[in-house]
Amino acid sequence: MTLEGRTVVVTGASKGIGQAIARAMVAAGARLVAQYGQDRAGAEEAVADAAPGQALLLQADLGDPGAVDRLWDEAVAAADGRIDVLVNNAAVMRQSGGILDGAEEWDRVWDEALAVNTVAPARLLRHAVRHWLDRAAPGVVVGIGSWVTTRGTANPGAIAYAASKAAIAAATKTVARTHAKDGILAYVVSPGVVRTRMSVESAARTGGEAAVTAQLPMGEWVPPEEIADLAVFLASG
Repeated sequence: MTLEGRTVVVTGASKGIGQAIARAMVAAGARLVAQYGQDRAGAEEAVADAAPGQALLLQADLGDPGAVDRLWDEAVAAADGRIDVLVNNAAVMRQSGGILDGAEEWDRVWDEALAVNTVAPARLLRHAVRHWLDRAAPGVVVGIGSWVTTRGTANPGAIAYAASKAAIAAATKTVARTHAKDGILAYVVSPGVVRTRMSVESAARTGGEAAVTAQLPMGEWVPPEEIADLAVFLASG
């Protein structure tokens, strides 16, 4: 499968699923714009195999709406005015801020989760759809979701994560329903337990890795590379 000639924006490219997706996009030949928050070294690792000029790293605080808008503008400028694919991957999942935690912690975690997990990807989604409509061009949105958006989470501290991810999943599905006629394809990938640092930290609060694994029908966690392969397939159109 090749993505040569296509420009892909991936958020959260410095670790976990995002890093695997960025690496896979490069391997498929895509021109990549990779967003990272603070871990530039992780983002550089993701694009280590990129050809000269194939990948651009952009730092942006997704908790700041202005920074999100600048990220999109810089990505479009770097891509000579044409973005083909947006992968909304970046997210934050704190291990506190649950119902039994203090009000101050609840407010802090919810504010952050909604800003990073819902508002930021929604702004990028809006920018991308308007970009394709203005150009009368097809486009693809791939949202990396989670199974917690439909089943809830067993981690009491991740309630804000589950709710905020459900909100952006609904927004992405709305784009799928309303803009397919315009050649815009929108997907939500909702994996179970993927072997990332975020999942390991969550498992520690819900009985440990063995207890989480015992609940999985296949008895294994999903490798991030499998999600990356699916993202490349969806990005192909």
